[in-house]
Amino acid sequence: MAHRNRKYLPSLTVLVLLMAALGASAQADTSNIPRPELGPYDTIMVPAKIYNGELIAARTQEMTWVTARMTAASRKKWEEWTRLRNAVYVTYPYARRAGMIINEMNARLALLDKPGDRKAYLESREKELKKEFSDPLEKLSVYQGKVLMKLINRQTGNNCYNLIKEYKGGFTARFYQTVAFFFGSNLKQPYDPKGDDQTIENIVMEVERMYHG
Repeated sequence: MAHRNRKYLPSLTVLVLLMAALGASAQADTSNIPRPELGPYDTIMVPAKIYNGELIAARTQEMTWVTARMTAASRKKWEEWTRLRNAVYVTYPYARRAGMIINEMNARLALLDKPGDRKAYLESREKELKKEFSDPLEKLSVYQGKVLMKLINRQTGNNCYNLIKEYKGGFTARFYQTVAFFFGSNLKQPYDPKGDDQTIENIVMEVERMYHG
């Protein structure tokens, strides 16, 4: 007498599965596939498939999550990404607002030809920028400041050095560039969303979905 856990399939199961899997394919040759030996109690129907010319029981397992402890390298990479993500979340609202103002200023300056008019306009907007950004930006860390300069470049298409040079003159820009150097930063740093700054860009896309979601 055969047992229920026999590796062979019952005849009814074999016939049903063969009809479903092979009946539509005239080219499939099943004549050489060995038929299972059956006992009187082999009546449990199970899925089957043909594998290497043999009819065997088969089933799809449910998805299983496999986890493991982070390696030192993976943990370091995770911590770096988390730090960057936090910096982007903190500084992006400032960069977004500053970008809107700077782009507006650039459009306005393009219409002013007289140096006196340009100077007066810049002075009026400078007060607005200081009022809105001075206190919050002083609370940023050096690392967050670097990310902010990247994001301002992203929003305006100009690096911070060129912006300062345009608004305050070359001497002031060189001064701030020197200060940035001592803090380990660079006002002339570019923004490459498809290269070195792709990770920042991905995080920015995540943040922007909050604004437009």
